[in-house]
Amino acid sequence: MSGALKEVRNRIQSVKSTQQITKAMKMVSAAKLRRAQDAIIQMRPYAQKLQEMLANIVGNAEGDIDMSLAAERPVQKLLVIVITSDRGLCGGYNSNLIKLAKQVIKDKYAGAPVAGTAELLPLGKKGFEHFSKNKFKVIDQYWHIFSDLRFESVAAVAKFAMDAFRNGEVDAVELVYSEFKNAGTQKFTAEQFLPVKKTVQKTGESKADFIFEPGATVLMKELMPKILNTQLYKAILDAHASEHGARMTAMDKATENAEELLKSLKISYNRARQAAITTELTEIVSGAAALQG
Repeated sequence: MSGALKEVRNRIQSVKSTQQITKAMKMVSAAKLRRAQDAIIQMRPYAQKLQEMLANIVGNAEGDIDMSLAAERPVQKLLVIVITSDRGLCGGYNSNLIKLAKQVIKDKYAGAPVAGTAELLPLGKKGFEHFSKNKFKVIDQYWHIFSDLRFESVAAVAKFAMDAFRNGEVDAVELVYSEFKNAGTQKFTAEQFLPVKKTVQKTGESKADFIFEPGATVLMKELMPKILNTQLYKAILDAHASEHGARMTAMDKATENAEELLKSLKISYNRARQAAITTELTEIVSGAAALQG
């Protein structure tokens, strides 16, 4: 029985050590989440308004304005930008994003021959490792972006996608990421990055009349790439906050599960201990009775 008691004691000690680690990770994620949440809350209204403005301009544009980034063509080659995390221990966060990326390739472009020509551009170590191991066509230049998360690094990724689209190397670019709602909720989202979406004009609605200064061509040449850079940066900030929210929730749940397991192990330990004491008392009484006899 002493061997069984020792084993239960070791398990209790192991669970306590694990619980301390999960508590510490929860506190670290909570601190990082606060900063990431402030960043995306400040960024989101600005990025959404810019995106809306770009869609309006593209939808109402006329003349010889350069709209190469809004040109729609049959999808023969697809690029999917997948934003995952560098680290695990965040529940189903990464697996859900990977699953959504595969779903986009399979379902959204089911009528186009993209299954063998879809390329993955993972941002984050977990996505890069998964798609590389599973023999997908992976662009391995930018997966470590979270090690130095700056707007300039994100702009380099957006430029790569825009150049590939302009040059006809890809016909569409999809963006798969997790939109941050709150610490316990993330919305896994797939949205079209390129070609730029146009605002659909309703029947009878007058067309917007924009006044461009210095000129439509010059302005759009500068404005369109900057807005797309901002759109991608917003998605990465969303994903960054979502990752910490998911990890904090997962570690909180792990801590609760460890507490439940500790209660169960302590009950098992007390039962084994009582059984051992009862056995020893029985042996002593039996020995005393044998001596008296």
